[in-house]
Amino acid sequence: MTETTTPSSEEATAVDRVLANADRRTEVRVFGAAQALQDAATAGHGSSDGDQWDLEDRHALRRVVGLSTELEDVTEVEYRQLRLENVVLVGVYPQGAQEEAENSLRELAALAETAGAVVLDGVLQRRPHPDAATYIGRGKAQELKDIVAATGADTVIADTELAPSQRRALEDVVKVKVIDRTTVILDIFSQHAKSREGKAQVELAQLEYLLPRLRGWGESMSRQAGGQVGAGGAGMGSRGPGETKIELDRRRIRTKMALLRKQIRDFAPAREAKRAERKRNTIPSVAIAGYTNAGKSSLLNALTSAGVLVENALFATLDATVRRSETSDGRVYTLTDTVGFVRNLPHQLVEAFRSTLEEVGDADVVLHVVDGSHPDPAGQLQTVRDVMGDVGVRDMPEIVVFNKADLIDDDERLVLRGLEPKAHFVSSRSGEGIAELRAAIEEELPKPAVEVRALIPYDRGDLVAAIHATGMLLSVEHREEGTAVHARVSERLAADLAGFAAPTA
Repeated sequence: MTETTTPSSEEATAVDRVLANADRRTEVRVFGAAQALQDAATAGHGSSDGDQWDLEDRHALRRVVGLSTELEDVTEVEYRQLRLENVVLVGVYPQGAQEEAENSLRELAALAETAGAVVLDGVLQRRPHPDAATYIGRGKAQELKDIVAATGADTVIADTELAPSQRRALEDVVKVKVIDRTTVILDIFSQHAKSREGKAQVELAQLEYLLPRLRGWGESMSRQAGGQVGAGGAGMGSRGPGETKIELDRRRIRTKMALLRKQIRDFAPAREAKRAERKRNTIPSVAIAGYTNAGKSSLLNALTSAGVLVENALFATLDATVRRSETSDGRVYTLTDTVGFVRNLPHQLVEAFRSTLEEVGDADVVLHVVDGSHPDPAGQLQTVRDVMGDVGVRDMPEIVVFNKADLIDDDERLVLRGLEPKAHFVSSRSGEGIAELRAAIEEELPKPAVEVRALIPYDRGDLVAAIHATGMLLSVEHREEGTAVHARVSERLAADLAGFAAPTA
């Protein structure tokens, strides 16, 4: 694990070199200044982000470059600890999908840097379909082998989820470890998970991904054989023990997965109890959802001064964070920061984090945050909505927010307005649009269902306080007999006020 920093000029040059051939073909530069990770000039923390002690703790452990490589040993890849150091990227795109492929490769570079890697070089190949054997074809694999040898890389990262056979075939050619996009995302989640539930969810996703990819060599994995055919015709006594180790590993993984699923289910009552308490008190909830690194935690800090960890990295925060806020008329509601999404999000993570994503499903309003400075905001919108559809919350009331408005010009705002005419433009860094967004949230929050008029005695101030906290106070008058209120409240609070009902004027 390493300190996550903004991409150095050498790393940026390496990624530019990957895309140079495609750019020369079109003679049009499709990339602007915005990338998956911001530069140092625009990634500073605002005053509302708090002291960020968690961020300092995360950066306390640094990787020393160059102390370990795995250029010689490519056996038993799945059983080694994943160490991303010097990497080469590889991607495949069909005709007409060059811009999408470039954005995806930029994002893969940002994922690798977040996981602690240094991006050295890469290959971006145009072909109708990925090669079934080696993903990029035998000739391009040989070219990739030469690039790996020239740069001294110890890992190749493919911009897709590779089949086990493709990984093995590509490793046999390039002679270094080959991993895919899913492995990198799982590794980032493993590094950033802090809570017990988050760690259990990530471990379950990793084991689900590992189970069909187990492999091994040597006598400990020998297949059963005997007689004259066994062990090269060695005769009797040469019968092997069978695939005992790999089968044992599979059983251990399945047992561990069952324990993790039970552990995650055991966390559910605590979450449900908290939600039930909020529902019992009729406290509306707003869930902040969006693409990773779109600025969800920064926006939560700007709205509530929550002090949630903010970092210029992908998937910096994984655990749901709930903070209390109030409307201008005193109604209490909660804001929940949820895990970010990314294109081609591994289905193992969607399933493992389904309990966390339930926070979105139980919300009254979804605050959909989009990075306005990203080169593909439409892709971010579609990706998040697809994942929300997978967990059954596509029809929730939604407020679209284009964050990082201080990094976009008027022409770009016009384009974004075409994507979402009712969207709000805000900047968590400068504070632009925050007040208007608060007003929009207040407007979308569900209104209390029952309209009441009551004359509350002064010794029942608790009822007046409850109206202020959970209801909508329309008018108040202090009389000799007590406090006359006209308000909209929940059905439960209306029942408590029934004994103090005042006649309508």
